[in-house]
Amino acid sequence: MWLARLGWHVTAVDFSQVALDRARGAAEAAGLTVDWVVADLLEWRPPAHAFDLVALVFLHLPSEERLPIYAAAAEAVAPGGRLLVVGHDRSNIAEGSGGPQDQAVLFTADEIAPDLDGFVVERTERVVRRPPGGRPMIDAVLVAMRPPS
Repeated sequence: MWLARLGWHVTAVDFSQVALDRARGAAEAAGLTVDWVVADLLEWRPPAHAFDLVALVFLHLPSEERLPIYAAAAEAVAPGGRLLVVGHDRSNIAEGSGGPQDQAVLFTADEIAPDLDGFVVERTERVVRRPPGGRPMIDAVLVAMRPPS
């Protein structure tokens, strides 16, 4: 919804109809337009080179499932566009709080970067969020650009 408020044409994909219905209601109440797609990312493929920004946010799957999804997401990035990946960092289990407690579904940004052939990796970072009164949460953040044609 933040991107839609900024004037972006947004397509949101999630496997949960309930989550999308809640988000749709909030977007409509705010007067925002978003294309909502209920789909399993293990099966759904976005159109190639169609989006200026593709964001994968807190998608935690084992690497054998994650890698094809990330490849499809990267393929969907238009020339000059960016891929953003945000998720709980592998170190979050020992040093942070919340998030998945299974090492097999966590990653670091540096682990993702080598799989992005043809992209310029602009940022790989471990980000510590400190909620008021709570334990820190540690995220992996990657930003990569598909060079313009």
